[in-house]
Amino acid sequence: MRLRRSELSTPGSSEKMLAKAAASDADLVFCDLEDSVAPAEKVSARQKIVHALINHSWRPATRAVRINDLETHYAYRDIIDVVTGARDAVDIVIVPKIKSARDVWWVDKLLTQLETDLGLTKRIGIEVLIEEVEAMIAVEEIAQSSPRLEALIFGPGDYSASQGVRVKDLGDSDGSYPGDLWHYARNKIAIAARAAKIDAIDGPFAAFGDPDGYRRQAKLAHTVGFSGKWAIHPSQITLANAEFAPSPQEVAEARKLVEAFDDAQARGLGAVAVDGTMVDIASVRILRVILDRATALGI
Repeated sequence: MRLRRSELSTPGSSEKMLAKAAASDADLVFCDLEDSVAPAEKVSARQKIVHALINHSWRPATRAVRINDLETHYAYRDIIDVVTGARDAVDIVIVPKIKSARDVWWVDKLLTQLETDLGLTKRIGIEVLIEEVEAMIAVEEIAQSSPRLEALIFGPGDYSASQGVRVKDLGDSDGSYPGDLWHYARNKIAIAARAAKIDAIDGPFAAFGDPDGYRRQAKLAHTVGFSGKWAIHPSQITLANAEFAPSPQEVAEARKLVEAFDDAQARGLGAVAVDGTMVDIASVRILRVILDRATALGI
């Protein structure tokens, strides 16, 4: 299981920012070839990313590259040039603006051919952005489309444009919609991801000077089953890592309740009351999710 509490976006055209990202506390860094890179720099950015992936000492456990939209002429060379150059230094390819399962299939097949041709020893994973209405309609099929697929990412910016949603800032509501504007989209993505046993990741929040707004959106996503959130600024990494990790108090409480239930089962009981809380097999299933997360984080 890869940790994806925080996924840091870094322009692939900036050598300085790539170097800073390599030393960050993000769980995953993705070197971007899409929105943050001007058209005139997209080709040269590929080699800057390859150089950074190979030569920097990376603190984040997972290194990813976001390629350009598959409907552009950049996408196939993005994959070929970066994978051929960086080889095993690439863990994940992030694919934006997909619309159907066949988009994932195409990337899967190209990666398979490259891995075979280059003699790579590890399989490169895929994450995809759900940011078009066509993708939202087909999200269940997309989630099951490839064994390489590791995460679905909600992209609220392009999705807003695709559906015609009115927003205040990228990743936030303008306040005119009662409740959580993204509840349906996030819930649908989370269900599809969980059924496929992959992660659901929340997308960017543009107002990096508004930490409370970021926390609010991260909590909403976490509540419906998301495992992490993008950071478009280093200041958002700590916020994401804190929200998507159980607190020491949560872990201690979960362990106490699970131990009490295990003891009750050993005595032939199906449930047990602990400090006024009834603990049964259903509640233990929820508690074990917290404990699994804690184990992955070394808590």
